[in-house]
Amino acid sequence: MFDIEYKGANTIIISTKKAVVVVDPRLSVAGLKDITVKDGVQLATEARLATDDPAYRLYIESPGEYEVADVSIHGIAAQRHIDAEGSAATIYQVSIAGVRMAILGNIAPRLSDDQLEEIGVVDIVVIPVGGNGYTLDATSAASLVRQLEPKVVVPVHYADSTLAYEVPQEELEVFTAELGAPVDDAVVKYKIKTAANLPQALTVAPITRS
Repeated sequence: MFDIEYKGANTIIISTKKAVVVVDPRLSVAGLKDITVKDGVQLATEARLATDDPAYRLYIESPGEYEVADVSIHGIAAQRHIDAEGSAATIYQVSIAGVRMAILGNIAPRLSDDQLEEIGVVDIVVIPVGGNGYTLDATSAASLVRQLEPKVVVPVHYADSTLAYEVPQEELEVFTAELGAPVDDAVVKYKIKTAANLPQALTVAPITRS
């Protein structure tokens, strides 16, 4: 069993019985305090979203294979949304108790066959949707979700008046309308017991920023 919290921008916290994983903890880029978790594991989808906080026991900022307690992590090289070429971003495929999750970050709006093969079959996709040249927009995000065919999509990085985004972001509803999948009621924590408990058809699972 594990749960997912949303802290704003691309930042999520994944908590299991044995580990706490923080994705893109440098929230100061959006006007909030950076996330600190003592003995936590930091995953950065790009270098500028990482912190050098000594409280973390492990920093993962690049492609590779990692095992942390009850969490398996596979980092996959990707092109950032704002770059014309190169691999300055990392996609993460995270496996916990048989549930597989893809965390995409601010990537270019297309995945190669090799990237899709590395990501593999996933149950949950965490994807930014705010667009306006900063990250994936609703159309690109929906297209990638359809490529990956998860059971659950957790949208992040959309309009929030309490955040100081560098570029205005589109409302979450723009993405949900584009995707056209059922939308669950927003929760503060999205709790996953087992893969069998996940929806059988694609569902959007909004998480209220905490």
